[in-house]
Amino acid sequence: MKEIKITIIMATYNRAHFIEETIQSIRNQTYENWECLIVDDGGTDNTLDVISPILNLDKRFKFYVRPDKFLKGLSSCRNFGLNLAKGDYIIFFDDDDIVHPNNLEFCLNGFSIEQVDFVHYKLQSFIDKVDLIQQHFVVNYKTDNTFLESILTFKTSFVSCSVMWNKKCFKDNYFDENLKYAEEWELYSRIVSQGYVGLVLNNVLYYNRRHSNSNTSSFFSKSSLMYLSQMKATELVLNNLDRKKKLNEEIIKYFISISIQINSFSLFAKIISKNKNAASLLKYCLFYVKHVLYKLKKEWKK
Repeated sequence: MKEIKITIIMATYNRAHFIEETIQSIRNQTYENWECLIVDDGGTDNTLDVISPILNLDKRFKFYVRPDKFLKGLSSCRNFGLNLAKGDYIIFFDDDDIVHPNNLEFCLNGFSIEQVDFVHYKLQSFIDKVDLIQQHFVVNYKTDNTFLESILTFKTSFVSCSVMWNKKCFKDNYFDENLKYAEEWELYSRIVSQGYVGLVLNNVLYYNRRHSNSNTSSFFSKSSLMYLSQMKATELVLNNLDRKKKLNEEIIKYFISISIQINSFSLFAKIISKNKNAASLLKYCLFYVKHVLYKLKKEWKK
């Protein structure tokens, strides 16, 4: 087990006030054979000054600045990190969160007991402080052909920092650098749609910090940039699933709900264009109208 190397990829941008706590939680990992590639996205604060003492003390941390040939953004930083990764397994952490000490150890336990391509675990949100409770390794289930629908519709929260991957999953798979939101949803569903199988743990191994300066907060604040990225990501996922004949009614309805949320009739039109059955088209149009009216009713009541 000690011979297995893990690559942690962490993009950062102006998070000097958070990143030191994140790095310390990585240093506290019970499994020690890892490298952490910190990729700065062109930040202007004193992040490097804050973390330099740790970089000098612990050579497992390596600091890079995103090269200009990569587009600015989280996806580009992660792709740059993937090109540098020397580990057998890949995991992505954010620069403002806290990692449970058993994270890497438990993920490797999962790989050791099952022949799988990824190990997925639970996340828990926090605002100011994390209560790091002691945990025992618990397997929930091995994924099957229903898992893709589950992550596409967010019945399972399969987000960036909740999964460790076998490096082979990224042989021909990279983040779309034009996406500023939903980039992990697009990539991870693309990987899973290729037939990769995972193990799901019943452990909370990561704590994501809730604050206003995040992509998720921007999306729910109705940022036009985030809405546009969600639309592009949905189109990419839609086309991928259509090619693989993996679209079903539940997925289509979920995509329609996205089009309603981001106020995009053009996305709705592209979604239903994948279905040529007249009865289904009518059903999806009625679904769209019903939920648009419901949304308008809620807004009028505010």
